[in-house]
This record gives sequence, structure tokens and C-alpha cells, in this order.
Amino acid sequence: MRDDKRKSRSIIYVCILAIILIGVSIVSIVLSNDKNEPIELKQTELADLNEIYEENTTEASSQTSKTVNEVKEENKVALNTEKEVSKNTTSSNTTKATNTTSKTTTAKTETKKEEKKEVKFEEPVKGEIIKEYAKDNLLYSNTLNEWTTHLGIDIKADKTTVVKAAYEGTVESIKNDPRYGLTVIIEHDDGFKTVYSNLLTSEFVVEGEKVKTGQTIGTVGNTATFESKDESHLHFEILKDNEKVDPTLYVYK
Repeated sequence: MRDDKRKSRSIIYVCILAIILIGVSIVSIVLSNDKNEPIELKQTELADLNEIYEENTTEASSQTSKTVNEVKEENKVALNTEKEVSKNTTSSNTTKATNTTSKTTTAKTETKKEEKKEVKFEEPVKGEIIKEYAKDNLLYSNTLNEWTTHLGIDIKADKTTVVKAAYEGTVESIKNDPRYGLTVIIEHDDGFKTVYSNLLTSEFVVEGEKVKTGQTIGTVGNTATFESKDESHLHFEILKDNEKVDPTLYVYK
């Protein structure tokens, strides 16, 4: 009986001990879990922080790289813009300078045109035209006793009548022409020349002298061998670009 009681007590003690051990184990496990949890949580947070840091670092690096590239691009654009502005400014200045030069040149040309006098011939002597200009038809010559051309006009005037310059110019030559006698040639503007022949004297001017319109250059004579039988007159010619033209188109209009 006593043995049975002892056995029962032993079993109860063993069970109690087992329960206590189990409880201790459970408590130990719980405590262990409680201690490890913060560590696990901290490691997780640290990982998250590292991930966030890496993301922020990558984003910051990307942003920095982007900013640098944008700055470079902006500088490049600014430089190109500055070059373009400089080019346009230079081109504009060149164009303005060219236009100014062109306007100045045009103004000078127009001024020269305005300053340039129109050639207006006056009668070298007053008198009747006794022989006209004849280039395309023939006139009868009393001296030569034949029909011939006549590339000037003969103006009737008494011997020793004063002959005047039909327009201002420079005395080109004074010569004795074998056909038309003592002759004075004056060069004018615009390719014009005037010829005064059959003169008696020419001492009033010398070659190279500048003469004015109406200035005395000689006197009427009778020195033209081809017109010696004609009335006393001045043989007068006008040349335009070294071509003889009809004097009546310029003097007796």
C-alpha cells in the first residue's frame, strides 16, 4: 500500500517536474524569441535603410549626371546661340556697311551726274548756212567742179569776223589742213569735239589751253583750198566719239 502511494507520488512528482520543465522550456523559448525579434527587426530596417540609401544615392547620382549633362547642353546651346547672334550681328553689320557703301557710291554717282553739265553748243559765228551737212548724199563743189560729200556746214561770214568757241573745252590742236586750211580743234565733254576751219588767224589760243563758251579762237579767212571759190565763210564740224555728225542737230535746233 505504501509502495503504491510512493509510486503514485513519484509519478505525480515526475509529471509536475515534467510540466515545470516544459513550462520553463516554453518560457525560455518565448524569451528567446522576444530577444531575437528586435534584432531581426533591426536587421530588416537596416536592409531597408541600405536599400533606400542606395536608391537615393543612385537617384542623386542620376540627377547629378542629368544636371551636369543639362548644364553642358545648355552651355552648348548658349554658345551656339551666342555664335549665331555674333554671326547675325556681323552679317547685319556687313550688310549695313555694304548698303551704306552702296548708298554712298550711288549718292556720289548721282552727285556727279547732277554736277555734270549738259553740253549745249552755241553758234561760232552769226550767219547764213550756205552749204549743209551731206554724208549720205552729194553736194556740188564750185571749187572742185564736182559732186562730193560735205561733213560739216559752211556759215557765211565776212573775212576777219571773230570766231568763238561753241562750247567750253580744251584746244586739242591748231593745224593747217590741206583741204580746209587753218583749223582749230577743241575737245569737249561726253566725247564731243568741234572743228573750226578756213580761218585767217588763230593767235588767240594755243594748244592745250582751256577755253570758255564764246571765247575768241580766231577769225574767218579764205585758206580752205577745197572751198576757195565759195563765199567767205567758216567751215564748222562737230564730232561725237570721233564720228562726224550734223552740226545743225546740236547748234541750230
